[in-house]
Amino acid sequence: MKVAPKVIFLIRDADGFGTVISDALQPNPNSSLRRLEESFELSLQERYGIKDHKASGNIVHFVDEKGLYEVSLLLLQNYEPPILACVVNEVLASITGEDSSTMPTVVFPFIVAASKLKWEGKSSLTNNKVSLYGIQIGPETDVTRVMLAKTQKPPSTLQIHHESVACCLQLIRVLKLPTFFLIGQCGRHTSSKALAEELEVIYEMGDLLSSISCLSFLRERITWNPVKTSRDSEEPWRALYG
Repeated sequence: MKVAPKVIFLIRDADGFGTVISDALQPNPNSSLRRLEESFELSLQERYGIKDHKASGNIVHFVDEKGLYEVSLLLLQNYEPPILACVVNEVLASITGEDSSTMPTVVFPFIVAASKLKWEGKSSLTNNKVSLYGIQIGPETDVTRVMLAKTQKPPSTLQIHHESVACCLQLIRVLKLPTFFLIGQCGRHTSSKALAEELEVIYEMGDLLSSISCLSFLRERITWNPVKTSRDSEEPWRALYG
């Protein structure tokens, strides 16, 4: 799969975070970039023996006047474990290929409920300021260097009880790709104040992503009304992840 040197890897999650970020990142009006959008579908049968699922999603390329790919937004369909691990692994294998000299820098943005970010002796709800955490994995690049300077380093004892983030982190650590995980913390309450705080986190994340991708982040295109779920309604096996 042909991609740009910078790839923003998004998941079409139930809350709609991946979709709103993808919709809000647009070409800068002062640039000559144009959008090229395509869908993809990768078989999981040969490598994983999975016949009833495929790795599918959409990918948007931002291309300059010379036809060079500047940045790619990859929006993956939402999957549950253990299918998720197979899908993410297959997509990463498809975009990286075998030539290590042309590996893209992959950025994984996630918004995570504060209750799913835990570390020893502390609560993740520190104050009312916007909390953006950054985790760099693999070789350092210009992109990861900039993002690391603009985010908080998480504590060494951080535990992330979020299936998609944990799955992607494990795979990337094995693959050792030049990667940056951008994690926005939110409160996950139903009050209007909490929703406003979540919007501010999304705005900060979008502005950071636009700064490393030569794109504009259009705040007016953001509609945020996340689905509220109860742990009591989740399947029992999820308790294994904390």
